Amino acid sequence: MNKNQINSLYDSASALQILGCTMKHPNLIINSDGKYTFTEDDFVPEIHKIAFGALYNLAIMGTTNITVQVIYDYLSDRPKSLGVFQASNGEELLTRAKEVADFAAFDFYYNRLKKYSLLRGYARAGVDVSEYYNFNNILNMKEKQEEQERFDSLTLTELADEIDNSIMRVRNIYVDNSLEESYTIGDNILELVESLKETPEMGLPLYGDICNTVTRGARLGCLYLRSAATGVGKSRSLLADSCYMACPEIYNNSTQEWENHGSPQPSLFISTELELRELQTMALAFISGIPENRILDGELHFDEEDRLKKAIGLLQNAPLYIELLPNFSVKDIENCIKRNLRINRVQYIFFDYLSTSLGILEEVGRRTRGVAMREDSILFLISTKLKEIAVQFNIFIMTATQLNMDWKTDPLPDQNLLRGAKSIADKTDFGSILLNSTEKDEQMLAPIIQELGCSMPNVKLSVYKNRRGSIVQSYI
Repeated sequence: MNKNQINSLYDSASALQILGCTMKHPNLIINSDGKYTFTEDDFVPEIHKIAFGALYNLAIMGTTNITVQVIYDYLSDRPKSLGVFQASNGEELLTRAKEVADFAAFDFYYNRLKKYSLLRGYARAGVDVSEYYNFNNILNMKEKQEEQERFDSLTLTELADEIDNSIMRVRNIYVDNSLEESYTIGDNILELVESLKETPEMGLPLYGDICNTVTRGARLGCLYLRSAATGVGKSRSLLADSCYMACPEIYNNSTQEWENHGSPQPSLFISTELELRELQTMALAFISGIPENRILDGELHFDEEDRLKKAIGLLQNAPLYIELLPNFSVKDIENCIKRNLRINRVQYIFFDYLSTSLGILEEVGRRTRGVAMREDSILFLISTKLKEIAVQFNIFIMTATQLNMDWKTDPLPDQNLLRGAKSIADKTDFGSILLNSTEKDEQMLAPIIQELGCSMPNVKLSVYKNRRGSIVQSYI
């Protein structure tokens, strides 16, 4: 697509409405709430760029009602811009723009202007956008009208998503070999069985031998859910698994030795509540085997100093990436994961944890045009997106949720204890609930603990869903 074709992706009527409205209400162009954002690239003709630049700078200077004379006076110290302004009949153009400006329709014209800017951006990148603007359709007014109506019906985000999806379909076919076709149940089944003999259905190990036996490890393309009540250890257990993936060694307090458990794997930990400093001390405690309170107090034994130094070195070299998303939307989560896939090549994602946020409520409000969605529907939406991403990019994702108050009395902890929406478990491949051990548990375990010579566990895991696994509706 040549430059002239790209520049034809522009709606002068919308641009003039924007210029006219901002002459009457200059605060629109510098609004602090971020609802409207403008750049010089939103305008194509030189006279429009000059008018926008003048309006922006005058608004910045505090001008509350911008007239054509004020713009003319502003440009008088800029001979080149003033020359273009005069040669293009700028006074007449802006006078007319201010007269016809319809503030009530500002959002419509703003969105149309930005959508054409988006098309020009894609076109400059070499993307075919003729589906939204047919350069060859000059005479067929009916088709032209239908094309414009479809274009206007899309939001800026929907338009970008449609184009991105068309690009992704090409990648799926030619890079990921993902063809949309049907199969018969017996296709390549012999090869499948033979491959499982060579490489069983197992993922890389998570922290804890028993957990790996039950889950078959961190399997790519899967979504795991490990829920818990407040204070039981959702964040710590997720961070422990991410550290175990990304660090080649951890200290074993039982053997009092550093244990090597394989090569580090690029991993991502997404935090919605904890700050980096909190995560760092938790990670140091896990890797070194030193209680976190001793690290926080700065009171270490002599041997602990050396262990802490080694733990620091391991974390400094670990391919464990941290993202802080305190006010996230579903799109923020998706973009965060995709960015780390692309830049850091991560395959193991730990998201702490599923909940609603102001960002999600605002996003849902925009999508539903102000119609409220229940919390369970929103949480189901997030879990669905996480599962889609895990499958699409063949990565492992583990996340968590809070529990409702029934966890204190329920004899068989399952998805019904998930706060907000038990439907979250529908999209998971492994579902479990982390609970504190009780006095009854300790009495039952006492003989086994004595025989094995190990320490009494302080938590237990109730497994209620386990695809590809044989252990379910059990405690581990």
